[in-house]
Amino acid sequence: MTKYTHFILTFFIVFFSSLNAQIEKKDPLYKTIMSRDSLLFSVGFNTCNAAQMENILSGQLEFYHDKDGFSDKKKFMIDFKNGLCRPSKTYKARRALVEKSTEIYPMYKEGQVYAVIQNGNHLFYEKETDQPEKLTGSAKFTHVWIKENGEWKLKRSFSFDHQEKKTVDDDNVFEDDQAIENWLKENKIPTLGLGIIEGGELKQVKVFGDIKKGVSAPYNTCFNVASITKPITTMVTMHLVSLGKWKLDEPLDQYWIDPDLANDPRHKKLTTRMILTHKTGFPNWRWMNADKKLHFQFDPGTKYQYSGEGFEYLRKALEKKFGKSLDQLAQELIFKPLKMNDTNYIWDQNTDESRFAIGYDKEGKPYPIEKNKMANAADDLHTTIEDLGNFMVNIMKGGSLKPEVFKEMIRKQVKIRDNKYFGLGFEVYDLGNDEYVLSHGGADQGTRCITLVLPKSGKGIVIFTNTDDGSKIYEKLVLHYLGEEGKKIVEIENK
Repeated sequence: MTKYTHFILTFFIVFFSSLNAQIEKKDPLYKTIMSRDSLLFSVGFNTCNAAQMENILSGQLEFYHDKDGFSDKKKFMIDFKNGLCRPSKTYKARRALVEKSTEIYPMYKEGQVYAVIQNGNHLFYEKETDQPEKLTGSAKFTHVWIKENGEWKLKRSFSFDHQEKKTVDDDNVFEDDQAIENWLKENKIPTLGLGIIEGGELKQVKVFGDIKKGVSAPYNTCFNVASITKPITTMVTMHLVSLGKWKLDEPLDQYWIDPDLANDPRHKKLTTRMILTHKTGFPNWRWMNADKKLHFQFDPGTKYQYSGEGFEYLRKALEKKFGKSLDQLAQELIFKPLKMNDTNYIWDQNTDESRFAIGYDKEGKPYPIEKNKMANAADDLHTTIEDLGNFMVNIMKGGSLKPEVFKEMIRKQVKIRDNKYFGLGFEVYDLGNDEYVLSHGGADQGTRCITLVLPKSGKGIVIFTNTDDGSKIYEKLVLHYLGEEGKKIVEIENK
């Protein structure tokens, strides 16, 4: 059989395989082929492991390259050892698979899989000694895997559409952890925590960057998430409502009256619903007033104005009624049931400072760590991606609340802008076709964080950064991981 005939034959195999359904990621065969891909490239190619490379290639290998021509196994291994992996080489090469591009198709004969087609895209990087790694190119590939003596071997390889590159495409940067690290350095983001929710489960937890100079941030890095504290306080409250121990529309003055408001009868109108929908009439914080005291800026319940003071008012009322601190209530109702072992309102003996992401300003100067000894209902919670990701998964599944209580929580109660509302303690985006998003962000000195979940589709994202301008990377992450729904969210925000 001539090389041309081989090429035509394999072309038709690949073409007609695309007419069949590709296998899903959870399929054992998919995982097997991805494992072989990793051995081929992550071990063989990226580390110049000639023995590994030779072991995974079929003795009948045919390699077609759109720039370097045809090679059989013998020529391929000679080129590998004397070219890419020659001892005198001054740079290290690395291949990164664009996982989202991967397609895997089984080939059947008499009901048995005899070959597997793998299609995909990959990126290539080079690193000179003591120099940062650089993206140098991209290409598409098609691999034909066959079984030889019970092991999957690469028998045909087509490498084509090679392109020179200097920057990573937005669609590809998030498919490669090293590319993400490079992207963060370009954007001067010290640490990024990323949680990806798919199918109603927290599927990925990744933390990138350094927790301090020269020390990589661990998987369980703790972040100050600023106002993402409010959804935790909301859920403490909603659990009490669900248990019949608290009422949304009951005046709070029987439990708490702030001394600054004692002479203003409007305090009698304050309810939990007004606080959770930010309709208290309070400023964000009392210290923003000239006299540093709390005042109503308008009548409670008449319009929306975001306020941390409202949540602190609620905390004091809850603590008065139940005789427990907010952090005790949260431990009982939220943290212990959801096994959120790395989440706390306060800085105590269980807080591991070595895992805490210090906050930075835009110039890279660190802020002092806030070590709160008393819970703030609106601010300064510290948690991990895994803990908050699992918390948001619980929310999208109903939050362990009575259905009627959850329904009231997610109801659009006050309009912020077109297609964006506040429910009780959560922002609600209306994406149309009954699809909605529950969200909350956090922004303080040295922290920018956001979380969004889509209960209908089971998708979501958690993003933590530890710098004043970390929000500049939100859009690309949301667009990549939430797709069309992410595009709608961005459009609502940019109106």
